[in-house]
Amino acid sequence: MRDASFVFLAGIGNSEPEHWQRLWYEDLSRNDRALWVEHADWNRVSRGHWVTELDSAIDRVGSERQLIVVAHSLGCLLAAEWMDENPEANVLGALFVAPPDLKSPAAPTEVFGFRDPLKVGPLGHHGVVVASEDDPYATLDYARQVAAKWGAKIVEVGKRGHINVASGLGRWPEGRQLLTDLLSSAP
Repeated sequence: MRDASFVFLAGIGNSEPEHWQRLWYEDLSRNDRALWVEHADWNRVSRGHWVTELDSAIDRVGSERQLIVVAHSLGCLLAAEWMDENPEANVLGALFVAPPDLKSPAAPTEVFGFRDPLKVGPLGHHGVVVASEDDPYATLDYARQVAAKWGAKIVEVGKRGHINVASGLGRWPEGRQLLTDLLSSAP
């Protein structure tokens, strides 16, 4: 993969040690190529705080380094908001896995301040939205609309739930291939 920093953005509650996102981070951090963005509060989510924490993490990487965003769930909405507000950011590409619909009845009520993802974008960066047919937090139609609005390609992976630990994906090699494909097709 290109010489770039991978920025990992987890969703509410953070990603468990067995989550594909954590496993990928562990693989990539061995070469000092990965950054896991930590939040002071993973369960009561304030958009303002999360964006500030992402800004601080990106500042530590440096603006000259290309970024590859690997986001899951609410991390997708954080990435989209940040990228929309920072169009000059040196983002090579973004993998948005299972972006949630905050208007869904299943959406966590502990999330504050995020804009409607259908009102964010287009993002102007090379991106892929990965969606599951049976995600409890977003319909496939919603994911298609988000991808279109953000200017990203949509990849539908069948019935994989929320594409998380409960989905039984392990290291999720198919997803890792999507990341590789994203990077190889980036401008």
